This record gives sequence, structure tokens and C-alpha cells, in this order.
Amino acid sequence: MTTATESVELTRVGPGTVMGQLMREYWIPALMSSEVERGGAPLRLMLLGEKLIAFRDSEGRVGVMDHRCPHRGASLFLGRNEEGGIRCIYHGWKFDVAGRCLDMPNVAPHQDFKHKVGAKAYRAVERAGLVWVYMGSRAEPPPLPGFEVLDVPDDEVGALFIQRNCNYLQALEGDIDTSHFGFLHAGHVEPDELGEDDPIYHTVAIRAPEYHIADTDWGTTYAGHRAAGPGRTSWRFGNFMFPFWTQVPNGEFGQHVQVRGWVPLDDEHTMYCVLWWKRGLSAMNQKDPAYKDGAPIGGMGRRNDFLPNTSDWLGRWRLAANFSNDWRMDRAAQQRAQNQQIQSSLEQFDAFSLFFSRHTRRGYAASSRMSR
Repeated sequence: MTTATESVELTRVGPGTVMGQLMREYWIPALMSSEVERGGAPLRLMLLGEKLIAFRDSEGRVGVMDHRCPHRGASLFLGRNEEGGIRCIYHGWKFDVAGRCLDMPNVAPHQDFKHKVGAKAYRAVERAGLVWVYMGSRAEPPPLPGFEVLDVPDDEVGALFIQRNCNYLQALEGDIDTSHFGFLHAGHVEPDELGEDDPIYHTVAIRAPEYHIADTDWGTTYAGHRAAGPGRTSWRFGNFMFPFWTQVPNGEFGQHVQVRGWVPLDDEHTMYCVLWWKRGLSAMNQKDPAYKDGAPIGGMGRRNDFLPNTSDWLGRWRLAANFSNDWRMDRAAQQRAQNQQIQSSLEQFDAFSLFFSRHTRRGYAASSRMSR
């Protein structure tokens, strides 16, 4: 068990904090590329406790910077995205995507000092339909993560964001909690309803697994294991990768190409980010989980109903099922143990639900090679 001090150090992510400084040394998925249009309005963006803006300039380049103009602190969110940069509406100072001041129209030409002024901007690159941001101090940023899903063409990568109202560690720990699958996702399934060769048979037959953990240079490989008959063991492997990435079980190596990130927006909000290979997912979709009599198991999927995005700092990718409406819990269905009807509600508040859990019939191996 961690101490109170250790818990604070592990979950605080703002500038100058232990984990905040660590995370700033990695590339972070900050937003969907589709969220900013060329020459369009800026986007408010909260990331690691910092209030930022993102915009795509007239040349298609994405900028991510502190929302405050370095002159008088007016918010550049209110600025005008124009040729080659964004212009503050207060005094007209203009900045490019790298934070360089391009124009200082309220200063006489002979007093102009724009070459000495810069907005706080972060390096940004686009890959797999996302804008990735490096917020660290290195002169040369590290390479993007060596995830297998980033090796396939961008148009073959699917991406999903969901905001969670909890700190990143609470969500991440749930994602690597392999025992909850047998209760939340398959709690309505009994072992005698499945064939003994079904991949989730041993998960529901023994809902309290033993654990194996192996530290690696990039994080941790973990597994829940269960007796599977004389001389046999069922293993359910997953990965944790620094600083906030996970890979869940349930898939064949050649198809289950995915990664999940738990991106801290601030100390109390997290953006769940999933990247997956569409062609592999399509192959896995060919056979849905079923009972041994052929009837669909149900309750293994997820439905994400989103509230409309707003311009608030935390107004993006929020679920309609949330704390304010008890995650749309259907208590009558719960009492009848009709998991198929209530699963969608359960998964909305399960901050660590398995995005690919409907594909459990394909096996248990985690999918990605750590090539870098």
C-alpha cells in the first residue's frame, strides 16, 4: 500500500510535480486531428494541469501553446486565426505555431521588439489521426512511442477519446485489474453455459486468479493465471507501459493490435485514448462471443453516447451517462441479473472497462511488440 504522500506524488501532474515532470518527457496524445480546422477557431485544451489552446494555421500546421498572450495575459482562445498564425484581440500581437511573435502592431516600428518575445508553445506532430505534444525540456524530443499500431498507415488506425472524472492512476489501475473482467463484463455468465475451449471459460470458472508480474525496461507485463485441468494453466496477459499506457488481453497477435492511454488532463480528469488497427479488428469481428448452444452472450460490448462538446476547458468527449444521472443504471434489470440490458450503463462508469472485450473468443495474448 502506498502512503498518503506517495499517493499525492503519483497523482499530481501539474508543472513542477514529480509525475508531471516525468510525463512531460514523453509524447502525449492531446487531441484528434479532426478537432482543429485549417484557419478555424482555436480549441481550449487542458493537459497536465495547463490551460492551452490548439489551432491549425493557414498552412495546415498545428500549434499548441499557453492560452495567455505574453503581453497582458489576454486569452488567445479569443484570438483570430489568420495567415500564418494567431492574433491576440487585445493589442494585435500575432504568434506562429512555434510561439514566435510575428507582428506587434501597437508598437511603433522603431520600438518594435517582436524578435525578443515568444508565447509558450509546445512541439506538436500528427500521427494516426491524433495531435501528439511534447511538453518536456529536451532540446531534441524523444521518438514517438514504439507501438505496433503506429507502424500501420494512418487511415488504418481507429481512435477514440473518452473523458473520465478521476485521476489518471485510478483509471489506469482499473485497466490493468484483470480480475474485474469476470465480474463486470462476464458476471452474468456461468461456466456450464460455455464450452471448455471457450477463451473466457476459465475466467468465469475461477473468478479469483493468481498473479504473475514481470518488470521490463518499458514498464510491466502482468498476468492472471488459473488452473485449467491436469498439467494445464490458463494465462491472461496484459502490459503497462510508461508513463500511462496499457494493453489489455483478448486477441491474437496478428489481429489484436491496440494500445490504450490514460492521459491526465489535470489532477482530477483523465482522457482515455484508444488506438487500434481497423483491419485486425474487422477480422476479430467475424465471430461474436456465444454460449455453447450458439446463443449470443451479450453484455460484452460498449455503447458510448457523448454529450455535445463545448468550449470549456473540460468540455470535450464527455459521456452522457455520468455521475449526475447515476450512469443510467437500470436497477430493475440489475436485480433480474439481466446483464445484457444493463451492461452499457455499467461500462459507462467503469473507468477501466475493456474496449475490446466483445472479442474474447480470439484468445488472450497481448498484441504489441515493444520495438524501441
